[in-house]
Amino acid sequence: MGRMSAASSSPATSRDATAIGAVIVTILIWASAFPAIRAGLEAFGPVELGAARFAIAGVPAALYLLITRPGWPEWREMWRIATGGIFFVALYTVLLNIGETTVSAGAASFIINVNPIITAIFAMLLLNETFSRAAWLGTVISFAGIGLIALGEGEGLRIDIGALFIFGAALCNTITTIVQKPILKKHHPVTVAAWNIVIGALILAPFMPAAAMQLPHASPEALFAVVYLGLGPSMVAYATYSVMLSKFPASRASNFLYSVPPISTLLGFLWLGEVPGLIAIIGGAMALIGVIVVNLTK
Repeated sequence: MGRMSAASSSPATSRDATAIGAVIVTILIWASAFPAIRAGLEAFGPVELGAARFAIAGVPAALYLLITRPGWPEWREMWRIATGGIFFVALYTVLLNIGETTVSAGAASFIINVNPIITAIFAMLLLNETFSRAAWLGTVISFAGIGLIALGEGEGLRIDIGALFIFGAALCNTITTIVQKPILKKHHPVTVAAWNIVIGALILAPFMPAAAMQLPHASPEALFAVVYLGLGPSMVAYATYSVMLSKFPASRASNFLYSVPPISTLLGFLWLGEVPGLIAIIGGAMALIGVIVVNLTK
């Protein structure tokens, strides 16, 4: 009896460990993307940075597909795969890069974190997911905390035309999350992520010659940032986010992303020596508390 019980609980434990690991890796790596994007934009244009970033990520992603040979998705699934490459890779990256050239860090974090709320609404309408009142309370707490992080910057909440580009990036994330959630029941999440990256890299490929022209003038820090963005936030975090999406309802998976801004603030302090203000620290704590509240609800 004891052996049967242990054996039956082992797969569930393994799935739980995989889900938790995917959440931790995604949050940490995407949080570290902010200083890397900023460093990269000092030498590359927004579109060129995106092209170089996914050219680096596209090679191992293509090799993964060639080695594993997962097979082509069915025709009725093709549009869902294409959506990831177009929206979650190409458009999301370019819109976010353009937005961050003019929008302050805190404001960018505030705007991009509209995504979990939009995702929760569409997940209820289109995927028949449920989101309890307590979960909505946690979402409100997190969103308010992100607002405090934005206001806690030295410049306060400064929004200009770049805010529209960042809001567009948030919508791209939501669209992909809702569209690709159903196919993750059939296809391995890493395979879906690899398809997304390869398609997005091909769309951005025409801008690689311009990126190559900017390459000789880039500082070592900017070059490191591009390579890191390609290998970390692009290749690894896109795969672990797909794993997250396969393990959790879409609304909960996106809600974890409220943890990114406070972790990014901490990494900015450790990496760049940027000291957050008291309001930003309180906002970060609220964002994390909200995520906990959401994930304590059933």
